[in-house]
Amino acid sequence: MDVVSDAISAVRVGRPSSDRVRVAGRWCARLAPYEGAGFHVVLRGSCWLLPDGGEPVALGAGDAVLLPHGTGHVIADAPADAATVARAVSFERWAAGSRPHPPRTTDGDREVEMLCGKYRLDRSHTHPLLAELPPLVHLPGRAGHHPELRAAIGLLGGELDERRPGACLALPSLLDLLLVYMIRSWMAAENTAGAWPAALGDPVAAAALRALHSDPAAPWTVDRLAAEAGVSRPTLARRFTALVGRPPMAYLTWWRLTRAAALLRDTGDPLATVARHVGYASPYALSHAFRREFGTTPGQYRSGAVTPSASGS
Repeated sequence: MDVVSDAISAVRVGRPSSDRVRVAGRWCARLAPYEGAGFHVVLRGSCWLLPDGGEPVALGAGDAVLLPHGTGHVIADAPADAATVARAVSFERWAAGSRPHPPRTTDGDREVEMLCGKYRLDRSHTHPLLAELPPLVHLPGRAGHHPELRAAIGLLGGELDERRPGACLALPSLLDLLLVYMIRSWMAAENTAGAWPAALGDPVAAAALRALHSDPAAPWTVDRLAAEAGVSRPTLARRFTALVGRPPMAYLTWWRLTRAAALLRDTGDPLATVARHVGYASPYALSHAFRREFGTTPGQYRSGAVTPSASGS
């Protein structure tokens, strides 16, 4: 596994949900704050997104927007004043009334077609890569930009529209792919500010992170990790700590326990199996470290965690 895949897998629960909506005329819909991440992709037409506490964002055909922290927001046909926003209908009611065909108007330019969806996330142990994403990531649909993202949007739109055989497997997989490509596109943007894009772009820190994520249960030491990255121990310690925000072994401990939390949440594996998967010699050793890091025992965490069958809605 790589860092981005692991960061998503550690927090994702249930299945993502999505709607393809078509609407025309005057409209305004509100999405309440959500324990997860939301996205919108404009397939045709244009609209406005008004995030709680943020500036309005104009969206045009081909634009994608990710709200990685579940920020409440309004989507509307035009910039809306406070009174209009206060009267916005719930997204669920609005989306249910917008399918399969919108009310026809004489102004074809006012018709909008969108993909809207949500990812359900367990934020109790969010990876810092995801934590430092801004409240809103706007990815304009300019020609030649984000080709992988554009391809995923095209495939997803086709599956939602035609409901082909196998869609029950294809849809959640494409939604996961969409999330990966949106995060990749944010990391690759020239104006992206954040420690993690810099860390993953640094050959030393990235090599060490790849090694730790590929086999977190291995008996890693700073010397062994430095050899993996092809640098001296002091060089690894200095660059890794500066870019990642904690020393290599401290990061490894945190990641092992975060992986343990995900396994406790998503599987019924015995504690001894979980301990072995994440590099602890015994259930007792894992329990002691888990409680020190998260303030609760593995058993208490498992009993209160979201189950793997949880709905993505």
